[in-house]
Amino acid sequence: MQTDTSFTDFSKNCVSRVEQILETQLPPPDIEPSRLHRAMRYATFNGGKRIRPILVYASGLACKGQIQQMDLAACAVELIHTYSLVHDDLPAMDDDDLRRGKPTCHRAYDEATAILVGDALQSLAFRLLSRKEEAIPATTRLQMIELLATASGSRGMAGGQAMDIDAVNRELALPELEAMHIHKTGALIRASVQMGALAAGSDEKQQRHLGHYAKAIGLAFQVQDDILDIISDTDTLGKTQGKDAAANKPTYPGLLGLDGARQKARELLDEALDALTDFGSEADQLRHLAHYVVQRSH
Repeated sequence: MQTDTSFTDFSKNCVSRVEQILETQLPPPDIEPSRLHRAMRYATFNGGKRIRPILVYASGLACKGQIQQMDLAACAVELIHTYSLVHDDLPAMDDDDLRRGKPTCHRAYDEATAILVGDALQSLAFRLLSRKEEAIPATTRLQMIELLATASGSRGMAGGQAMDIDAVNRELALPELEAMHIHKTGALIRASVQMGALAAGSDEKQQRHLGHYAKAIGLAFQVQDDILDIISDTDTLGKTQGKDAAANKPTYPGLLGLDGARQKARELLDEALDALTDFGSEADQLRHLAHYVVQRSH
């Protein structure tokens, strides 16, 4: 199965939907502290692919939910993702000058503002999930808050970043590299899938299968990122090409070779598709998204 026009339209509609809601939920740029509010918007509206919100919507629809049920979760995961990128780009972390082809937040503003942007976006994500929403029971929203908090913290994304820093100048075995990326990249991707399914009222069996799907595409996403860091260029990537190799960070091509990494991505794609066997056509957007993850060029 290849990505097709229907998936392209679906993705565009998801991006438009989540950006319209984020526009209303982010503080206006002209109220104090206006510099912070402008920087929050600069970081959020800078051309992101919105993969995680698309996953929220696609998994919710796979469980036969209504699209409006997934809105809060879609916004929350994108806010968490954006905060993580702002902080990852800081000089104390990855020290990047470009993000999506534009100056990183700390370059466009300053380091202190960028730190506060991340803090404020994270807080806003949980504020949205805690807000009363008629389409989602309070117990479900509590489950989503717990999922997102776990995926963002030391047992998820933040822990993965710590593992990434510790791995510089070290050789990792494949299980160690996968464990790092299951935390750093995969945890938030898995939370996106699970939150969309929860919002739609999924059952335990659906959650289990979607969890397997999310784990596979989370790793596939990172494998493809590592491949693109070698074969692509800075203009296409929108960030500095070859930076991981220059920093002597462990990567899948470094461990498996470029052909081996490509084979690994194909195997993970097959795992993701196998996890959706019990779903019908309602999960087709998840299937298309899995293909997109391993075929993307940036």
